Amino acid sequence: MRITRIERIVVNAGHIPMAAQHMRRGLANWQLSEICKVITDTGIIGWGETIPHYTWGAVTDGAVERATGANPADLLWDDSLGAGLQQALFDISGKALGVPAYRLMGSVVRSWCPLAWWCYDMPPEDWAAQARAGVEAGYTAFKLKARPWFDIVAQVEAVSAVTPGHVTIDLDFNGLLVDVGHAKSMLAALATYPKVAIFETPIPQHDVAGNRSLTDAAMRPIAMHFNNPPFLTAVRERVCDGFVVSGGAAQCLHEGRQAAEVNMPLWLQLVGTGITTAFAAHLGAVLPAARWPAITCLNTYANDLLEVPLTIERGFLRVPDGPGLGITVDEELLGQLRRPDASAIKTPRAIYSIRWADGRTAEYVDHDVSGRLGILYQHFLAGNQPVFERAVTLSATEDDGSMAFNEHYGCIETAGCLITNP
Repeated sequence: MRITRIERIVVNAGHIPMAAQHMRRGLANWQLSEICKVITDTGIIGWGETIPHYTWGAVTDGAVERATGANPADLLWDDSLGAGLQQALFDISGKALGVPAYRLMGSVVRSWCPLAWWCYDMPPEDWAAQARAGVEAGYTAFKLKARPWFDIVAQVEAVSAVTPGHVTIDLDFNGLLVDVGHAKSMLAALATYPKVAIFETPIPQHDVAGNRSLTDAAMRPIAMHFNNPPFLTAVRERVCDGFVVSGGAAQCLHEGRQAAEVNMPLWLQLVGTGITTAFAAHLGAVLPAARWPAITCLNTYANDLLEVPLTIERGFLRVPDGPGLGITVDEELLGQLRRPDASAIKTPRAIYSIRWADGRTAEYVDHDVSGRLGILYQHFLAGNQPVFERAVTLSATEDDGSMAFNEHYGCIETAGCLITNP
């Protein structure tokens, strides 16, 4: 069997309305998906997916050239091919052998994998609405972006109030608690809420001593991205209780097995529609340490790109057991959603206003595809703004075409940040 042709199809899978409203601040481009369709001389077709503005590895022209004419089985473990192409090779190889992709990855340890509902940072009432929708969709774990421009206590209380008792909340700070002094008091306060389950990256991960101190003191497990600091340092210094693992199949399995050797849990973090989510499920099926709910952001997409949706029940995703990835891609829908390339989506200019309880305000304008709002994120990470105060809010004012907006936008852009004190 040889690969005869590789097609890359860019589509806009869209985001559900509430996700789109908030993700446009930095993650609007996550709705773009490059579908990899790999055709073989036997007629078997494999499918995979890359999220060009996020995924760990893009499918390059060079990768396509290298794979064309090759036997798919010879390239399965080559992570350098990129996300979509590697997924498609597992799909093809499984179909050729008549077995699910997980049979090519290792010994099966589970047929249902824990999966989390993912949310960008939002006001408390919007997180609560998302939580209600998530429970209705079969989720029980919620992975939420904790940000100092929203009242995290009010957010947790809002989610807790509208969800049943078995629901859990994982909070990802991306280092924005800044240091041990701020983190200890905030994590202690949040740990008083029974549904709060895991804290991810409370302070920057390179702070080994600080993270060790937090792990000793926290009343909840702390998760950190694998290999930052290096794995052996993380284990020896006890900087965390478990890991976030992402990347290609070879990397995920290698890191997952290392975590299992030291009996530390992990969650897989592979963002994408139903295609990527199915691939993540196959990895989770063979990784004993993948006990924490995986993150694929499937719930944010308006279209999963599949003819038959994946099955999610009480917080678990059923691992597809058909040949290959065990899914059928909706080719008609791909045609409807297709776009010429993966160039960034243009979103309206906006001014982001942060207001604290005492009336102080800070205004920012820049945002980028990383989702970290550029200067805004960096100012908070550097400790140049208050760290997770109560009653803080963020609002956005979009460009209305007026001269007043344009002038004010220009002033903020030049200054980087405009502060107004009461």
